[in-house]
This record gives sequence, C-alpha cells and structure tokens, in this order.
Amino acid sequence: MSAISLQDVTKLWGSARAVDGVSFEAAAGRFLVLLGPSGCGKSTTLRLIAGLEEVSSGRVKIGDADVTGLPPARRRISMVFQSYALFPHLSVAENIVFGLRVRDVPVGERAARLAKVAGLLGLEKLLERRPSQLSGGQQQRVALGRAIIAETPVCLMDEPLSNLDAQLRQEMRREIRALQQKLGITMVYVTHDQTEAMTMADQVVLLRDGRVEQNGTPDELYGRPANVFAARFIGTPPMNVIAGVPGIGEDRLLGVRPEDVRLDARGLPATVEAVEYLGADSIVTCRAGGDLVNARVARHARAVPGERVCLAWNTDAVHLFDARTGKRIQ
Repeated sequence: MSAISLQDVTKLWGSARAVDGVSFEAAAGRFLVLLGPSGCGKSTTLRLIAGLEEVSSGRVKIGDADVTGLPPARRRISMVFQSYALFPHLSVAENIVFGLRVRDVPVGERAARLAKVAGLLGLEKLLERRPSQLSGGQQQRVALGRAIIAETPVCLMDEPLSNLDAQLRQEMRREIRALQQKLGITMVYVTHDQTEAMTMADQVVLLRDGRVEQNGTPDELYGRPANVFAARFIGTPPMNVIAGVPGIGEDRLLGVRPEDVRLDARGLPATVEAVEYLGADSIVTCRAGGDLVNARVARHARAVPGERVCLAWNTDAVHLFDARTGKRIQ
C-alpha cells in the first residue's frame, strides 16, 4: 500500500506553475527524498502534502484517504521545519510534548511517550534546558522528538540539516535514517544536497522547474540517469557530457562519470587545465574540444596545467543522450 500518493498535482502562483503535474507514490515505511535545485518546487510539493498550501489541481492521498481538501491537523502527519521552530520560552520537554498537550493527551501518556522519545534521541539529560542552551544538533534532535512523539505514520522534513556544519550534517544523516528504519515510518525529506539524497533515500524524486525529471532508487539515478539534467545533478563531480566524440554521431551526447575516465596513452586528445588533490584521489580537469572533462584518478595526479594528455574509458561506462532533447538513449 502507498503511504503517500500524488496524482497530477499542480500549484499555481498567478500564472506561474510552482508545481506542474507532479505524480509519484511512496510506499509505507520508505524514505523518499524530494531532490532538486533551489526554486524547483520541492518545498512547495512538501507543503501541498502537508496541507499548508492549497492544491490548484490534482489529488493528494495519504494511505487510503484523499486528503486534498483536508486541513493539516486531519492528515495524520508530523513535520520538521528547516528553522526547527522551537518555542524559546519552553523547556526541551515542554517543546517535545507541546502537540500532545494541545490535543489533550492524558498526562500519563505524555510522560511515557516523552521518556521513550528522549531515550531514542539521547535527550534524557537535556529535558529541563531551554533551546538557547542547546547546540544546533541538540535543537535538531528536539525538533525530531516533537515530530516522532506524535506517532503519526508519515513524517515530512523540509531541509532539516541545512543550518548545521558539515560534520554534524553527516552525523545527523545517519541518525535520522537509522531512526526512520527503527520506527518503520514513512518519511518525505526535502533537500538540494544530492549527498543527503544518495546516502539516505530508498526512493528519490528529482525535480526541475516544478516537474519530475526522474523517480527511482539512488542506484537508478546514478547508474541510469533519465536525461542530461539527472546525469549532471547526481555525482560529485557531475557526469561528463561530451559532444562530438568520434564514432558517436552529431545527434548524440556521450556521458561518462569522472571515476570511469583515465589518463591513457591513447584516447580523446585533451589539455589539462587544473588538478585538485583531495588526498585519496585527484580531480584532473581537462579541455577536450569545447568541453571540460573531469577525471578522478587515484592518489596525487602528476599532471600539470597545459600538459597534453589522452582520456579513455571502457565502453560499458558510456551513457548516450539525444543531443536535441537531452533524454537517455536506451
């Protein structure tokens, strides 16, 4: 059964289509990521699921129920916002149970749920503190606790890690994913960070200009991108997309991942433009004709800017795209 289903959902801001005919399903217990660049419609899509914005056309279903016209309170969801939205005058415990208190959940049940959630998130020793006395990661855990304590089958998360530093983001990615798997809830998670999507998701919906560009597993988006946009958005550095490769044809573009490109004695002639040493490997940026091509090579590459090299790759690493439409050629 699908925990969430969007059927041809559109959201208009005047004549502009913020969300344009979006359809996808998230199975119960899955971690679905809405991924895409800023302004692509991913946060608006999340708010349409939550009922915080009104759908212009199309249907939103949660479980078996059509919730398109229902207010957020009747959709049986919880939500974690980018800003955490904690009450500064309340303690950690009071912030976590706030929603239960508003819904008149009995005191004994509130206390039992609070103890369970605090244990899950390692907040037991922080329950009497105020948000101003917490680190960014601790505040994020409180926001998560407030969502989890509601015990709803669906949790929506809108770029919840964007305010954290890189190391803490990495730690929180692992914690959120482990928590979702342990609780068995369905999560819909918005991010522009493809690393978050690839490391956390069971399913990724890649958006651009309010439309779905590709919907699949991280493996599918990485290994079989549906078009040039998906190929270039997923991967660090992104896939090389090269025009005019001999034997490929003028109507086709060749795609190859930097990790599949090697410096060789024979291959596509190119000139080294830059070398970035990253420790375990190096990114060698070359110009081949009118295209920049990145090669990820092991250790410290000895190439230098201006050097003439040849770039090669195995045929099974090649992706082909239509030069006019950008779509994948099977």
